[in-house]
Amino acid sequence: MSSSGIIRVGIGGWTFDPWEGHFYPAGLPKKRQLEFASRALKVIEVNGTYYGSQKPETFAKWASEVPEGFVFSLKASRFATNKKVLAEAGESVERFLGQGLTELGDHLGPILWQFMPTKKFEPEDFDAFLSLLPQMRDGLALRHAVEVRHPSFLVPEFAALARKHRVAVVYAEHADYPEIADVTGDFVYARLQKGSDDIETCYAPETLDRWAGHLKRWAGGGEPADLPHIDPAHKPEVRPRDVYAFFITSGKVNAPNGAQALQRRVD
Repeated sequence: MSSSGIIRVGIGGWTFDPWEGHFYPAGLPKKRQLEFASRALKVIEVNGTYYGSQKPETFAKWASEVPEGFVFSLKASRFATNKKVLAEAGESVERFLGQGLTELGDHLGPILWQFMPTKKFEPEDFDAFLSLLPQMRDGLALRHAVEVRHPSFLVPEFAALARKHRVAVVYAEHADYPEIADVTGDFVYARLQKGSDDIETCYAPETLDRWAGHLKRWAGGGEPADLPHIDPAHKPEVRPRDVYAFFITSGKVNAPNGAQALQRRVD
């Protein structure tokens, strides 16, 4: 058994005009951008699935264009996570999971359930929502991550709920939203959102070095001591965990450079 999980570093999406001639070679057709990006990176977070459904044929096409070992993280439907009463999201969750995403096969990575910044922590309702997330679909194991963005979630009870349902709490490095580094699932999901278009590698080299240390510690089964925790008294089982990290939002022009630079540091 390996003493470390797999670390995959990526970006959000693969279509962004400023990447043409910058990340992508000049003149590369748009239809070949996924082919190129999936060979330069190990994971991509798909945002389009948050706004609307895709066809099974689309997922199958994506899978056919990427190499072995590459995975997609899919952002789950806003119609599920934006419910006033999350316990009533069952139909929306099923609609999202039933759209054909398992056509990705081994290329299906974590599913990201992102909540509005105004969504407050209501323990019973959130517990009911997490109960709606299945562990399997069409014979494929599913990995779920939840990104919460309201300070009411900064309580040990939230971490306990996530552990109960075996979902990962997203560590979101962001200027405004809560940062929660508690390990609650069998993998770790981080979104790095403090990049800059003025820095060639999105994050400064010394910051990339620091993040490389964090990702390696997570992959080896530990927790970075200098990141904020909401339930510091709980110590997760020390065992290898896969880690997914994304350069998202800020510094998007140089996000691919940052992802590649960080990946080199952890490989």
